[in-house]
Amino acid sequence: MMQAIATTTIAVLRGTSTDAYGDEVDTDTPVASGIPAALTEQSRRVTTRDDPTPRIVRYAVARVAVGTDVTDQDRVRDERTGAIYSIDAVSSMANPAAVADLRLDLRRTT
Repeated sequence: MMQAIATTTIAVLRGTSTDAYGDEVDTDTPVASGIPAALTEQSRRVTTRDDPTPRIVRYAVARVAVGTDVTDQDRVRDERTGAIYSIDAVSSMANPAAVADLRLDLRRTT
């Protein structure tokens, strides 16, 4: 059971193949679909000491129920919008009272 309120459903995409040039490419083979997820996209203004020029960085975070078969080698497709994201990290916060959702740090690829 997911604690966050789902805003969409996602499909987990896994697998690779080889293209005509012998390069490895991701496949759009879904290993699971219809997974409820709370998906949010945000932007942040970022500067560094080396480059004080502000840049806008966009990122996305999804929360899914604990036990969902997903790894940082997978990709997810938002079934509502069709957008595909690569997963940078999968984590979960410790909570002594309840099982916390899985947090997926995402980067939009399409």
